[in-house]
Amino acid sequence: MSEAASSAARPPSRSRLEFVDLARGFALLAMFVFHFAYDLADFGLTDVDVPNEPGWRLFARLIAGSFLTLVGVSLVLATRKGLNRRAFLKRLAMVAGAAAVVTIATFFAMRSSFIFFGILHHVALASVLALPFLRLPVLVVAASAIIAFALPRFVAYPLLDEPWLAWLGFSRAPLVSADFVPVFPWFGCVLGGIVLARLALPWIEGSALAGWRAKALPARLVVWGGRHSLLVYLVHQPVFIGLLMLALQIMPMRPVADEQPFMQACQRSCAQGGFDRNECEPLCACTVDSLKRESLWPKVRDNSLSETERTRMTELAQACRPPSKPR
Repeated sequence: MSEAASSAARPPSRSRLEFVDLARGFALLAMFVFHFAYDLADFGLTDVDVPNEPGWRLFARLIAGSFLTLVGVSLVLATRKGLNRRAFLKRLAMVAGAAAVVTIATFFAMRSSFIFFGILHHVALASVLALPFLRLPVLVVAASAIIAFALPRFVAYPLLDEPWLAWLGFSRAPLVSADFVPVFPWFGCVLGGIVLARLALPWIEGSALAGWRAKALPARLVVWGGRHSLLVYLVHQPVFIGLLMLALQIMPMRPVADEQPFMQACQRSCAQGGFDRNECEPLCACTVDSLKRESLWPKVRDNSLSETERTRMTELAQACRPPSKPR
């Protein structure tokens, strides 16, 4: 994805730093592991709550951070000889178009947690926001990266909790999305990549690392994936989901977890409270996610909540309630 965000025409093959493609390819492999585990949980084929389990959440953040850092690196490498505006706009249109496809597809496939500002949306916007930083002093860029990381901890204002501003990253309101990578603090990773590339590039150019080329077949495959990361990103999830659906047709398995009964009961209760269906679906999905984060979901499934835990479940559901008042 970071290679797709590169803003200038590709440099000649001899000057291409293939180890950067290798790094991006390894990030893709890590993403495959996470998304396949995520799909297993989504199909109810594992009792591990991949989206909310702390270790898996940290793994997902590290993957996103590595991709965005490589966006900054790629922007520096691609503009070594100046900005090719035509190539930049072409690549930007490809990434933005792919982001729009992801939003539309997930809106219809998983409306309660559709992706409205995921990794591709961030890459597209960050590619534009980062342009001025490519020529600023390195110390200024580094300071800006620190500020980007820190801002969400210090910026709080009721207007920023509005859903239409959630993409900025300052909202304190509960949010449900299968992939959410807001501008802040994640833009700090892109700026960090710019700093890293600008500091390392003078040392790397002319070194043995600059001339490294993948020779073994596994390495060549990883490099190829890194070089075509946008295509790989768009294709891999449909492939995983298709394979899982095929496997379930051949070898039917009983899901180890089932949220449907709770969701149905939650939505009935929500509708009785005066909310419409479009409000109730994300509210109940948010409630389930909150229960899982606090390790209450197993007790909800087993109907073994204590009175204190039931009170907490009510509090979590109320925290997920949309700002609009019931009619």
